[in-house]
Amino acid sequence: MNISEKIFSLRKKLHDHNYRYYVLDDPFISDYDFDMMLKELEQLERENPEFFDVNSPSQRVGGEVTKSFDTSVHSTPMYSLNNSYSLEDLMEWENRIKKIVDAPIEYTCELKFDGVSINLTYKDGELVKAVTRGDGIKGDDVTRNVKTIPTVPLKLRGDITGEFEARGEIVMPIKGFNNLNNFRIENGEEPFKNPRNTASGSLKLQDSKEVSKRPLECLIYSVEDPKMFDNHIQFLKNAKSYGFNVYKKYIFSTSLDEIFEFIQNWEKNRSELPFEIDGVVLKVNDFYHREILGFTSKFPRWAMAYKFKPENTGTRLNSISFQVGRTGSITPVANLEPVNLAGTIVKRASLHNADFIETMDIRIGDYVFVEKGGDIIPKITSIDKLKRTIDSKTFEFPDYCPECGSRLHRIEGEANHYCLNYNSCKPQIIGRIQHFISRKALDIEGLGQETVALLVNARLINNYSDLYELKFDQVVGLERMADKSANNLIKGILDSKIIPFERVLFGLGIRYVGETVAKKLAKHFENIDNILSSDFDELISVDEIGEKIANSIIEFSQNEENIEIINSLKNHHIQFEIDELNKNISSLLTGQSFVVSGVFTNFSRDEIKKLIETNGGKISSSISSKTTYLVAGSNMGPSKKEKAEKLNIKIISETELSNLISGQNLLF
Repeated sequence: MNISEKIFSLRKKLHDHNYRYYVLDDPFISDYDFDMMLKELEQLERENPEFFDVNSPSQRVGGEVTKSFDTSVHSTPMYSLNNSYSLEDLMEWENRIKKIVDAPIEYTCELKFDGVSINLTYKDGELVKAVTRGDGIKGDDVTRNVKTIPTVPLKLRGDITGEFEARGEIVMPIKGFNNLNNFRIENGEEPFKNPRNTASGSLKLQDSKEVSKRPLECLIYSVEDPKMFDNHIQFLKNAKSYGFNVYKKYIFSTSLDEIFEFIQNWEKNRSELPFEIDGVVLKVNDFYHREILGFTSKFPRWAMAYKFKPENTGTRLNSISFQVGRTGSITPVANLEPVNLAGTIVKRASLHNADFIETMDIRIGDYVFVEKGGDIIPKITSIDKLKRTIDSKTFEFPDYCPECGSRLHRIEGEANHYCLNYNSCKPQIIGRIQHFISRKALDIEGLGQETVALLVNARLINNYSDLYELKFDQVVGLERMADKSANNLIKGILDSKIIPFERVLFGLGIRYVGETVAKKLAKHFENIDNILSSDFDELISVDEIGEKIANSIIEFSQNEENIEIINSLKNHHIQFEIDELNKNISSLLTGQSFVVSGVFTNFSRDEIKKLIETNGGKISSSISSKTTYLVAGSNMGPSKKEKAEKLNIKIISETELSNLISGQNLLF
C-alpha cells in the first residue's frame, strides 16, 4: 500500500468509527485505538501535504483562527416557526391546513431543541459550508468551528451527488455543560449561565481549537432536498444511514390527540433528556402538501411549534430605574431581588412603558412573579397583592428625563415617553453611535459598544462623524486600549468607508428606518441627497414606505445638526450613493410583481431576480392576486402553476422575461 492509499484508508476508517461512535452509539474499537489511528493519520498528512483534504478527520481538532466571521446568504430562507400553546391552537392550525389541502394529512412531531440553528451545505457528499441562522436570510459562516463537532458528518456515507442543505440545532448536552462549568470553577473562572448561550458563544470563538474542547453536539432535523427523501418520516428513519445524527424521540401520526399525548409526556418529562428542549415541532409529513401550503412572510404554513410553558418564579421588586434609548425612548426597568430562573440568575425585567405599569398596578416593594418570555427575556406576569405592605404607593412615571433632566413628552398614539433633547442627552448620543457601528450598519472592527461610551465620556466624540477625526494618540491612553487595540480601532474606522450606502443609511438611525426600509430607500432614490430632499408624497410612493416612516425622514432632514453631520461624513468619503452595479437599469417593470420558480437554463434564479429588480420590478415569494407574472423554469412545483392559472396570472419563461424587458415581446 503506497502513502496515498494508506492516508485514504485511514481517513475512511476514522470516518466510519466516528459514525459508529457518535451516530449509531455502537463503537467497536477503544478510544485509545481511535486516538492512535488519528495520530498516525496526522503524521502522514504533515509529511505529505500534497494529500491535504479539508474534510479529513484530522481537521476536527481545529487550530485555525478566525478574526471575524463572513456573512453568507442561505440559498433558501431559514424561516422561524409560528407558536402554539394549547390543543385548541393546534386544532385551529389543522383547520387552516385542511382548507388548503383536500386530502388526509399526516404529521411528524419532534422535540424542539434549545440550541443554535445551523445550516449545513453539502456538495457531492462533502461538507462545504456551515452558516448560522442569523436573520433567516443570511448568517455567519462558522464552517471551521462546526467542523470540530464530532456529530457533524464531514463526508456523507453512500454515493451522493449534487448540492443540498441539511438543517439542525447545535446543542450542549447538560452533562457536558456541567462538566465544563466544574472545570471552570476549579480553575477560578466564572461558570457559564446556561447550555444554550454557551453553545452559541462557543460557535463564535475565534480559535477553532478551543471550540473543539467544547462538548457540542449537532442534531439534524431536516434535509432540504426532496430528491433524497419523498417525505419527512422517510428522512427521520433513514437520515442516519447517510451519517446524520437524528434524535430518536419523535412520533408519526394522523391524530392530533395522539400527538398531544406525546407533547404532554415530554413537557412533563423533559428533565429526563440529555439536553434542554423548549417545546416540540409539528410538521406536515408530505413534501407535496408542504409545497401547496407554502409560506407566509414569516413562517411555513406546514409547521407549528408547540412551546412549553416557561418557568415562573416569585421575587421582590426592589426599585424601578429608567433606560434612555438612542431615539430618546424611556424604558422602565424592574430591579429585582436576584432569583434563579431557567438556569440563569435574573436581576432585572423590562416594564415596557407607563401603560404596562399602570394596567398591572406595579409598585416598588411588590412580590412579583417573573417568567422568561420565549425562555429568553424576563418579564413580570403577575403580582401577589396579598403580600403588599400597607404603606405601598401607586407608582408615578417621572416627568423629566432621568439622564439630562429635560421634560418628557408622549407622542399621540404611542405608549412610550420620549426625551426630545436629541443633541445633548448622553445616552441618546452613545446609543446612536453604537447603532452606527453595529454589525448590520458600518460594522467597525475594533470598536465595541463599551468603547463608544468611553470615547463619548472622554469627550473625544459627540456624534458618529467625529469617529473619522480620531487619531491614534487620542485613543491609545483609554482604559483597556493598548497600542494594538488602538491601531485596530483606527484601521476599522478607515475600512468602514467602503460600507455600501444602504447600510450607511440604516446606520444613521432614522426612526423607523430599519434594515429592509433602508435597502428600499437606497434602491429607489440612489443617493442620500435625493432621500433627504424628497417630500411626503415622493416618500410614500416607495413600496412599503408609510406615513410614519415618511414623516420621520422629513423630521430627520429638517434637523440642521443632522445635515451638518452628513456633510461631514461626505467629506470623509463615506458611501452616500448606491453602487453602480445595484442601480436600476430602467423602470420598465415598476408596479409589477414577480414570482420566480424552478430551474433555469440561461440564468440562475438570483440573476433572474436581480434582472427584475434592476428594471423596477418587485420580487414576491408567493403567488397572490397582486402577482403580475410567474417566471417558470423546469421542475417548478405544480401548486404554483395551479394557483397562477386559477388567478389568471401570466406564466412566462426566462426568454419571455428577457424579451419583455427588451421590448421585443408584443404579447405583453
